[in-house]
Amino acid sequence: MPNAATADNRRAELTGLISRVAAGDRKALASVYDRTSAKLFGVCLTITQDRDAAEDILQEVYLKVWNRADRFDPERSSPITWLCAIARNAAIDWVRKHGRTAPIKLDTAEAAIASADDSMIAMAASEGRAMIFDCLEALPSNQQQAIRSAYFNGLSHSELAGAMQVPLGTMKSWIRRGLLQLRGCLQDE
Repeated sequence: MPNAATADNRRAELTGLISRVAAGDRKALASVYDRTSAKLFGVCLTITQDRDAAEDILQEVYLKVWNRADRFDPERSSPITWLCAIARNAAIDWVRKHGRTAPIKLDTAEAAIASADDSMIAMAASEGRAMIFDCLEALPSNQQQAIRSAYFNGLSHSELAGAMQVPLGTMKSWIRRGLLQLRGCLQDE
């Protein structure tokens, strides 16, 4: 299986580079940038839908990598998953602060992943999905059902409240608490 071996080699190399970044090796950071910037730029661009913003965010991402490389744990996630999470979170923060010019479509993100020629992106997406579903399974059943229905089936809060026969405020509370627990779980991963 040369493809699996190649992916494992890239993962090991990237893990080693991040360890060197944690030790203050600037050349290692440049190597991490060279190997991952196109992928992380794609993550930022998909979320922001703004090329200039994605470029700015990408610079912030590598500054965060420099400052947080010592927090990377290869036992918890792959290096590309960790890097994509930093990029995704930075882009989401930008969207929250500046607003979004175009809605993010899950189809668009999945199409970008499917069309990518690098197996590391597909591997990161798969690991990310698995992490989300693992964390989702840990939620109380009411929060789990509400979040699945809202985000996977596209139901509004009021539609969910009616379907589950609870007040709208309760539904909003379930979703909010569930999302906070998901965020905490994903940050722990």
